[in-house]
Amino acid sequence: MNMFWLLVLIFCYGLFIGTAAGVRVSTRPNVVNVGAIFSFNTSIGKVAKVAIETAVEDVNSNPELLKGTKLKLAMQDTKLSSGFLGIVEALRFMENDTVAIIGPQQSVMAHVISHIANELQVPLLSFAASDPTLNSLQFPYFVRTTQSDLFQMSAIAEIVSYYKWRDVIAIYIDDDHGRNGIATLGDKLAEKRCKISYKAPMSPKVSQNEISDTLLKVLLKESRVIILHIYATWGLEVVDVAQKMEMMESGYVWIATDWLSTILDTESSLPPVAWDSIQGVLTLRMHTLDSELKRKFVSRWSNLTGGLFGLNTYGMYAYDTVWLLAQALGAFLNQGGNISFSNDPRLTEFHGGNLHFDSLSIFDGGNMLLSSILEVNISGVSGPIKFTSDGNLIGTAYEVINVIGTAGIRNIGYWSNSSGLSTVPPEKQINRSYSNQQLYGVIWPGQTIEKPRGWAFSSNGRQLRVGVPVKVSFREFASLVYGSDVFHGYCIDVFNAALALLPYALPYKFIPFGDGHRVPIYTDLLQMITTNEFDAVVGDITITTNRTKMVDFTQPFIESGLVVVAPVRKLNSSAWAFLRPFTPMMWFVTCLFFLVVGVVIWILERRTNDDFQGPPRKQFATIFWFSFSTLFTAHREKIDSALGRLVLLIWLFVVLILNSSYTASLTSMLTVEQLSYSVKGIESLIISDDPIEEYEKALNDGPNKGGVVAVVDKRAYMELFLSSRCEFGIVGQEFTIMGWGFAFPRESPLAIDMSTAILKLSESGELQKIHDKWLSRKACSAEGAKQDVERLPLKSFWGLFLLCGSACFVALLLYLIKMIYQYMRHSGQNTQSAPIQSFLSFVKEKEKESKDVPKMQEPEKSRAMRKRRKRVASGRFCEDESVNVSNVGVYIGYEA
Repeated sequence: MNMFWLLVLIFCYGLFIGTAAGVRVSTRPNVVNVGAIFSFNTSIGKVAKVAIETAVEDVNSNPELLKGTKLKLAMQDTKLSSGFLGIVEALRFMENDTVAIIGPQQSVMAHVISHIANELQVPLLSFAASDPTLNSLQFPYFVRTTQSDLFQMSAIAEIVSYYKWRDVIAIYIDDDHGRNGIATLGDKLAEKRCKISYKAPMSPKVSQNEISDTLLKVLLKESRVIILHIYATWGLEVVDVAQKMEMMESGYVWIATDWLSTILDTESSLPPVAWDSIQGVLTLRMHTLDSELKRKFVSRWSNLTGGLFGLNTYGMYAYDTVWLLAQALGAFLNQGGNISFSNDPRLTEFHGGNLHFDSLSIFDGGNMLLSSILEVNISGVSGPIKFTSDGNLIGTAYEVINVIGTAGIRNIGYWSNSSGLSTVPPEKQINRSYSNQQLYGVIWPGQTIEKPRGWAFSSNGRQLRVGVPVKVSFREFASLVYGSDVFHGYCIDVFNAALALLPYALPYKFIPFGDGHRVPIYTDLLQMITTNEFDAVVGDITITTNRTKMVDFTQPFIESGLVVVAPVRKLNSSAWAFLRPFTPMMWFVTCLFFLVVGVVIWILERRTNDDFQGPPRKQFATIFWFSFSTLFTAHREKIDSALGRLVLLIWLFVVLILNSSYTASLTSMLTVEQLSYSVKGIESLIISDDPIEEYEKALNDGPNKGGVVAVVDKRAYMELFLSSRCEFGIVGQEFTIMGWGFAFPRESPLAIDMSTAILKLSESGELQKIHDKWLSRKACSAEGAKQDVERLPLKSFWGLFLLCGSACFVALLLYLIKMIYQYMRHSGQNTQSAPIQSFLSFVKEKEKESKDVPKMQEPEKSRAMRKRRKRVASGRFCEDESVNVSNVGVYIGYEA
């Protein structure tokens, strides 16, 4: 018994010491204080109030969750947009040993209260503050239990990109929620190569007049895609004013953030005027997973509210926030966590004041509870409740909703962070990616199903001001009809044809630039687009790097690189034109090989072939005749030896190639136009000292009379110049690749539409017809003269000559070996002469036709018959010879 009282005494002493030190200690408590801060009178707040109260009741009725500990909820109404009241209520909670605060509802208030939560280590769980910057390391005790606007703005950027709009206008409340959300939207649009062209901020305490003034500024801008990121309190007011200003008509696109879907889900009925003003608007709604838990909660909702208002997604997240906190508290207590608070020594200097700052306490277990909150993994009515490493909920997805009809909305698709836009819910998607985006059809403002182009001219009724350069030369491209305000020309026709393909009417008027006597400065003309004096420029405007820094150009409608033009003349008047296909060296080597081949064949055939025997004069004539007759394959001499046939076969192949090349080159030279001067292109002009000036007179005079050898200018100009001047032609290749395009202001959507129209003109062939009308309608072809045909040099055929020479060399070498072998056999019978003289004599001798039967022993009749056969075969048979005709036929057949 004494031991028992001793333990009690020790406990009381410890409690006293702890209290004296300013520390309040508690074991597993019966009650845990939880605060809630939001605006009760808003669409989000009134739903959240019911949801949070219901969740607390459900948690407290579950004995297994907190094991006897109850949640004691204290809720405070912050009165919409009153940041000061929110701060006061948060401080009041800190006086009552609150372990966590659910809320606040507004991002602006969350920024302020998060600083208090950091100092007092009290987790702040917000089911509605969606500002993306609240995820920063600056606010470690802020926990977002709903979706971040980072993902909502990603979805909007994806929609803008899906419909191929280039820029948007953002209307927003100028506070932390609005500014940071729109900044995030700008970043996401930039990733899609889109942008916010105009930002229209409004005061947090916006008035009717401010709304009208803001929308009037928006009306004067070109973009017709409007993103409305404001609070639900003022959202319907803004679209109502927009409808009165005829900004909800056809051609406009309105995309509202999820404030509109929240109103539509919450309010049981809206006035018909409100429905009329939001027709065709697109809005987003946070996607919640369909589950049995959700269906049960939805079925309970009407009983909880008496049917006064509906359930929105923020209400689901508010309900799940309570369960999330209860789950974390259970884990916190199960791990031995204590609900204890310490006085902040830095606040003791405020002791005695009316604000009672010294009564604020620090939650000692705040960091441990925060860790438990971030580790929760449960299934709620909104779907899985689990946090990523950056503090966002998993499973981010939105529904894309189109407002149609009276009290009607239509889901046209879904957006998820993993697969983009789709008509299939994210949880049912299989192997989907961003490469296959899809949405159902939309009924846009003005009750139209045709996708709006997304922009219009800033001033209604004003015509497009199109600047046109007026020049003294090359008027076929663009010129003003004398005494009128009508323009015509190649560029004008292309511009009008492209406008006709646009899916909308575009009023415009041409405005001349220049006096018609001097060439206008095109840089000054394009500069007038940047100063808003012109809306576009049409003419022979070359697209260059420096000019693209000032304006945007369309797709080029004509190539216009620099070319060289020089005088040309025909080559078919020379009496010796047939010699031009080959160079002099080529002629020399060709003739030399004719003689070489003839000599080689003669050497190989003279001992065995009677056609290559006889007196020296006859043999020389035979060599020349045989060599050059192979050019026409008209040689009559028969080749008996295998080596001779090999050499002749290769030589005939060489002759075939030479003959074909000569014929083709001569044909080209007799029909092609030849340059009057040695100008081959820009390279030859660079290395020469000949002058280059301008056009016809200078070209006709030539460099010897003070003129020029060639002219360098844009291809389009030269095509027009050559269309009626056949004595000149384009030489060489185009040495720069440029093009002409129509100029528009930077980021102008009209430049994209006109580029598309120009491509359609090109694909249909209409662009070529316009080109032929203005640039190829006269006597001469605009292609200019053909290039000078080069003479065929020896280097083009050295391989053939090498082949033929090698064959001749090998044949002679084999023949020499054969002669030496035969001579050695012959020298054994006759060795009276000197070896060299004997060998030469042997070579000069005619080879016997038969080594086995001497010719002198051949029967006389056989020798006579052989001679007749040979004479008949050679065509030297005479009629007076006494030979039987039938025998002749037999002889011929035998010889064959």
